[in-house]
Amino acid sequence: MHIRPVPFDHPDAVKLNDEVQAEYDLRYGDGGDMTPLDPAMFAPPGGLYLIAYDERDRPVATGGWRTQDANDEGYENGDAELKRMFVVAEARGRGLARRILARLEDDARAAGRTRMVLETGTKQPEAIALYTSSGYAPCAKFGLYRDYEDSRCYAKPL
Repeated sequence: MHIRPVPFDHPDAVKLNDEVQAEYDLRYGDGGDMTPLDPAMFAPPGGLYLIAYDERDRPVATGGWRTQDANDEGYENGDAELKRMFVVAEARGRGLARRILARLEDDARAAGRTRMVLETGTKQPEAIALYTSSGYAPCAKFGLYRDYEDSRCYAKPL
């Protein structure tokens, strides 16, 4: 597997984003994540977007972080927010999400961010297991879904 940075609007990123949105819709029945995202949010040094490619150069996993600071959605100064962590079904169980997560944490730390935060939901137990086993702890809710009952927010000091 090869993990490389790509712009959020790269064709492979768009393809995987469509797949993760379909997965969210399947699990939650809400059409997918409504969080507005712009490719510039993931441009270094204020963010990073990664795609893992398999041995046949097919995009199979993705994830990114973007800068957040204190605002009315509950973020804190120094936050880096994880977005669009996803592994296609046929590539799950190989540790790709954990590898991408580690790269994103390292990059956010190098960019001067002090805390990695993320929002997920109760219908994504494998995501919750990944994050809690990687040192993330529940935190005060933030972001677009902070008022939703099935939303869960986690944070980890960098």
